[in-house]
Parts: sequence; structure tokens; C-alpha cells
Amino acid sequence: MSITVSGRKMAISDSLRKYATEKIGGSTKVMDINPLDVEVMLYREKNPANPRPACCEVTLRTKGHIIRAEEHEDDLHTAIDVAAAKVERQLRKFKTRVIDRKVQADRAAAEEFLPRQTEEVELDLDQLMSELSDDEIVRVKEIEFAPMTQEEALVQIDLLGHDFFVFTERDTNLVCVLYRRDGGGYGLLRQAE
Repeated sequence: MSITVSGRKMAISDSLRKYATEKIGGSTKVMDINPLDVEVMLYREKNPANPRPACCEVTLRTKGHIIRAEEHEDDLHTAIDVAAAKVERQLRKFKTRVIDRKVQADRAAAEEFLPRQTEEVELDLDQLMSELSDDEIVRVKEIEFAPMTQEEALVQIDLLGHDFFVFTERDTNLVCVLYRRDGGGYGLLRQAE
């Protein structure tokens, strides 16, 4: 397991780096999932009207899946603590939904279940909207869509914590968008055949 702690537009002290590594590392060691790469991004928002300016973003990459947690608090230490607890919950969800099912399935089905992806891209819409000025495109990412079922896409949207997830449906090879509905539940936009 490798843990990278960095700051966005701020220097990270050695004590804060050590604290984040211990807290997030402790949360991830509980589940014993390998290989696991962890990135921790710490920053403070400059808006004086924001009551919780300290932010901790944690991104975990393992076995073709991305697990993400973001927490805003009064200070960085508290944000790290809350993010570590959220990471532990997300890893528990990942283990029960993905890994335990994999153990129960036969080997061929398990290989199809985990998507083969060269790169997973995550979009932070709040950050993009704050960076946008008028009609300017500020970031372009290219991704490969790994074929998956709707159930696998539901697992991915929960693990990422995003409001939408784009994927290629395994059976039809059509591009689909899975999104959270405001009233609860999920919606699915499917490309016309």
C-alpha cells in the first residue's frame, strides 16, 4: 500500500503529513485489500463565508475500482479524522459488495465482474464549476469505458460518491449514464439503438 499526502496551494508540515498517513493508513489496513494506492489531498478554501474551510479528499485505487471520500471541517485534523472514518465505511462497502461476491462466484464470472480499465477518471463538479469562467473549457480528460452491467455501475457510483456515472453496457455495447435522482433512487440514460 502506498499513501501520498499532498496539499493544494499550501505546504504540508511533516507532522500533518504523518498524522494523515497514520489515520488514513489505519483505516485502510483494517480491510486488508491489496494492491491499494491512496492519495490524500489537503487544502483550505479561501472563501470567508464558508464555515468549514478545511478539506480532506481521499482517493483509493484498487483492483479496477476507485473509492473516494471528501470531507469539509473547521480544521485539517478534524477533516482527516472524518475522512478516515468515511474511507473505512466505503472500504467495508467495497469488500462486502465486490470482494465477497467475487469469492462466491466462479473464477470466470469473477474475472468479468471486475472491470478492466487502464484509467478511471473522476470529476469533481464543484471544483470545475468554481474554476470555469464564462464558456471556457478548462480541463479535458480521455477515458476508456469498460463494459459492465447495470449492477456493477450501481456499485461504482456508490464507491465514487458521484451524482452520475458513465459506462458501456456489457450486453448491448451502448453508452449509458447512471444518475442519482433528487427524490431518491437512480435514473438511467441509455443511448438510442
